[in-house]
Amino acid sequence: MCGELRAEDAGQDVVLMGWVNRRRDHGGLIFLDLRDRSGIAQIVVDEKVTAAHAKADAARPEFVIAVKGRVPPSRRGPRQPQHATGEIEVVASKLLLLNDARTPPFSPAEDAIANEEVRLKYRYLDLRRTEMQANFALRSRVAMAIRNYLVSEGFLEIETPFMTRSTPEGARDYLVPSRVHPGNFYALPQSPQIFKQILMVSGFDRYFPDRPLLPRRGPARRPPARVHPDRPRNVLPADGQHLPRRRGLPHRRFAAAGIALTTPFRAYDV
Repeated sequence: MCGELRAEDAGQDVVLMGWVNRRRDHGGLIFLDLRDRSGIAQIVVDEKVTAAHAKADAARPEFVIAVKGRVPPSRRGPRQPQHATGEIEVVASKLLLLNDARTPPFSPAEDAIANEEVRLKYRYLDLRRTEMQANFALRSRVAMAIRNYLVSEGFLEIETPFMTRSTPEGARDYLVPSRVHPGNFYALPQSPQIFKQILMVSGFDRYFPDRPLLPRRGPARRPPARVHPDRPRNVLPADGQHLPRRRGLPHRRFAAAGIALTTPFRAYDV
């Protein structure tokens, strides 16, 4: 992966694939910033390597390329401290153009795009941006930390139905028309009460659902969103031993995001 290379990899032969983030032509040398999900690596293509140099000359931003080369002991181009791989580069011995690309409406290399409508219209380009991919990675780490902590505390992860019949509870429903039964609708569960009660009386004393829960109340224009996982238990110890376990979850959740919580939490009078 592009973002995994470090100075300790000097002298190693590597094969990298990704998108051309930026291209700089210095005559005899062409510098390509190659981007994948893990980060960016600088590729150097010398004119002495005729075939690779000709293809690098044809490459443009967002072209997909494959590069075979070696990590030299020292870097020819300027160091880039903003990247984790800023101390190294890859001198290409072979370069393949896997896919070309038209000039995009905006470059994923840009730090910020002001026009939100353009971002949503070309969502696949927006999701290539480093900031967006970092957000997805952060969310994945936090979700995994929550799941691992609950499993370690004896909770089972149980899949509950995502569509059911509508219940007259007064909250706003999210309806899904049925293709098999014309004129009828499914409702997206806004609270897991029905499934929770079935599981509790069936002997599943602690579990958490593996799907998002929809908000029961909120602004009319508010879209469905993932909220924190429900953690039903049918028996709570009288000595309060469950409280330290509940308090441990925020620590794991924030630690996955690189934030250290200090306890006890300060209490404020309202």
